[in-house]
Amino acid sequence: MRSARSVNQSSSPRASVPDKREAILRAATKVFAESGYFNSKVADVARVAGVADGTVYLYFKSKEEILRSIFERGVGEAIAAARAETAALDDPREKLRRIARLHLERLGADRDLAVVFQVELRGSTKFMEEFSAAGLAEYLRLIRETLEEGQRAGLFRAELNAKVVAKILFGALDEMATNWILSPRAYKLAPLADQVLDIFLNGVSSNK
Repeated sequence: MRSARSVNQSSSPRASVPDKREAILRAATKVFAESGYFNSKVADVARVAGVADGTVYLYFKSKEEILRSIFERGVGEAIAAARAETAALDDPREKLRRIARLHLERLGADRDLAVVFQVELRGSTKFMEEFSAAGLAEYLRLIRETLEEGQRAGLFRAELNAKVVAKILFGALDEMATNWILSPRAYKLAPLADQVLDIFLNGVSSNK
């Protein structure tokens, strides 16, 4: 039988280090989405996370670093999930469909995260330049590599610039997510990936 001391230690409400960092990031995502990044204070994040203001600074040097960490984690998870989901697929077209659906599924499942990604991260040129040069470049490279695979297989037009095409596809998905956030109408975001890919792969011309 465990001693009373061991029971009390194991049931302590104090979170572990990774739990506190995660709690701060979740709280920051909620606060930034509801109040706006520039209107939010570290004290607001600490309050929602249930920690002292000083605890936030143990993990993050500034509010800007919190925002950067939200971005890096989100993009990193998206890239890892996309690579894992497409690893067993042979058809580049299906890989693109899977990447697109994962893109909208992740944002559609967490509105606060979607607001931070689609709105708050674009609040200044500085943020846009920094984040575009970071994880976003790797995400676009994943799409580009899939397109190049399709070009080598003769599935996509060889004369197209895969880098430009990757940006076009990302831009279409990005616009769907932004419209979803701003729309007063409630609807599911993920299914729009199929519509985007249908237009992207098949065009808009009629067979007539």
